[in-house]
Amino acid sequence: MTESRVRRATPNDIPAASELAGKLARMHHETDPARFFLPENVVQGYAWWFERVLKDEEAVLLVADGQSSLAGYAYGALEDRAWNLLLDEHGAIHDVYVDGAERRHGVGRALTEAMLSALEELGAERIVLSTMPSNLAAQSLFARFGFRVTFLEMTRNQRPAG
Repeated sequence: MTESRVRRATPNDIPAASELAGKLARMHHETDPARFFLPENVVQGYAWWFERVLKDEEAVLLVADGQSSLAGYAYGALEDRAWNLLLDEHGAIHDVYVDGAERRHGVGRALTEAMLSALEELGAERIVLSTMPSNLAAQSLFARFGFRVTFLEMTRNQRPAG
């Protein structure tokens, strides 16, 4: 990894991590606006959320330092049994995002590896994540860590009247 270091986020990291999270939310929305809503004031919303995450003993917010700013972030947490998914207690990686200029330098790999370690240290016996079908680079990264496809979400929107 070039010039970046993965570490637990601090309150001082929240503004920059929230900016990156806003980019991730916009990316999802731009890819499929019928599936992914874009919250108003998305960056401020993430700042509010990440303040709570830092206080949650069962959640993990990691950042990767770049040369002059954050290169990326990852967010994960322990989750309860989800009956509707037939998924027992687990760790969930909710976000892994690397800023565009920092991609292809090992930042995503380092964030994923650190998140897996952090969730396992919290007691996660299984870890799940989701990725967009079009994000083949992320799927390849996650497969290198032993992730496999176990569930495929499909979305249908009501057809417009016409």
